[in-house]
Amino acid sequence: LNLRGAGPGRGLARGTYAAACNSDLLPVLHQAAALAAPAPLLAVGLSLGGTVLLNAALAEPALLAGLVCVSSPLDLAASSAQIERPRNGLYHRWLLRALRAQTLADPYGLEPLERDRLRGGGAVRSVRAFDAAITAPRWGFADAAAYYRQASPLPQLLAGQPLPPALLVHALDDPWVPASATCRLVEAGQRGASAGADLEVLLTAAGGHNGFHGRGDGPTASWADRLTARWLARLVG
Repeated sequence: LNLRGAGPGRGLARGTYAAACNSDLLPVLHQAAALAAPAPLLAVGLSLGGTVLLNAALAEPALLAGLVCVSSPLDLAASSAQIERPRNGLYHRWLLRALRAQTLADPYGLEPLERDRLRGGGAVRSVRAFDAAITAPRWGFADAAAYYRQASPLPQLLAGQPLPPALLVHALDDPWVPASATCRLVEAGQRGASAGADLEVLLTAAGGHNGFHGRGDGPTASWADRLTARWLARLVG
């Protein structure tokens, strides 16, 4: 599924997506569920796509029969800070250039202030600054801090908000999305204080960000893919 601002649907809507874009995603999931019925609707999200899915599933737990999220940020502030660390400088610069280019290419145009901030770097010199200048105001958040706080699934998961059966897969050596938030879920689950039986967490020592490649895996497949397929198959019998 291509979200707003990405892929072949770029010309169908103005703006860009966010980690919490339920107003876009939920209608699509409702239509998919109607088309799939009576079969169950399952969803898989990689990286930020998993964050988007979790937010939708937390908003309407009965909509999905199950979901898998791989290497997904649960705490957006922590992930933003991690990406801006010096060891991630190369990726950070690439990502920021891509975000600027994607936004400037909006076929519906930009607000004058948005364009001024994006052209030539301007005030947007980090992912957090981009979210403050573009993402937060476009999606109705007061600022980047409010966006990170309200669009992060972790607080709701820790509070035990209802969720369809879900599997979270995360590597402890993920260089871009810290595993600390996922570890907090595991610790809360051990105390019986998280989403409980509907949430499974798999932490691996290695795998990087969306890697999980092992011996015999081709360039486009990983054991996380096979794990996802098996887990979903067991879920629906």
